Amino acid sequence: MIIRKFTPNDLKRVFEIENMSFDQSYGIKMFQQLYEMGIGFLVAEHEGHVIGYVMFWIKYEFNGHIISIAVDENYRRLGAGTKLLVKAISILSMLNIDNIYLEVNEHNDGAIEFYRRFNFQIDRTVPNYYASGDGAVIMYLPLRKGHISSN
Repeated sequence: MIIRKFTPNDLKRVFEIENMSFDQSYGIKMFQQLYEMGIGFLVAEHEGHVIGYVMFWIKYEFNGHIISIAVDENYRRLGAGTKLLVKAISILSMLNIDNIYLEVNEHNDGAIEFYRRFNFQIDRTVPNYYASGDGAVIMYLPLRKGHISSN
């Protein structure tokens, strides 16, 4: 398995993974626009097939943000999500980010536990964050001690 930069040729496959992973999708045009804006966009490739992706950026001057991360349900538990997250954290760390934030559905216990394994902490819950009415758990990973800033 390799982690590499996203290319426009990956767009259709990444969008398929997004749709199978989440009830609400960003939409294929949003993926394209984010890529054109220059966000961090990586894919996991296994035996020549894209099986997962992560999108991230600097949301505020000293805060990174994981926009979305997903792995094809047929390839989960192979370590792709871990490799993608570790690479995104590594890149953001090199940019002197204080914290990395992300949002996760309050009912997605598996994802919350996944992020906790990487020392993400719960900051707060935002009710009715998603169109479904579900709340979001806002989590953050402090990268520089003493520099925890609000998202």
